[in-house]
Amino acid sequence: MGRRDMEATVVDLRYKMKDVLKALDRNEKVTVLYHGKIKGIIIPEERESHKKITEHPFFGMSSQNNKESVLEELNDLRKSRYNDI
Repeated sequence: MGRRDMEATVVDLRYKMKDVLKALDRNEKVTVLYHGKIKGIIIPEERESHKKITEHPFFGMSSQNNKESVLEELNDLRKSRYNDI
């Protein structure tokens, strides 16, 4: 655990919530203390990382089109549909 975690008392949660939220924005855990004993831990939400479209599970799942590249599949999906009827 190379990063520092914040400790906050119940009173800090009431009067210094802005600092607690800033610590969560910095991806730090906040340990909540009550009478000097650990009462709980607030863990920051994990952010989703942006993936490339080529890593999406949709591509390559069709057995009949497994030789098409991602761009070919996208172009096939986006082409006009005037002959559908």
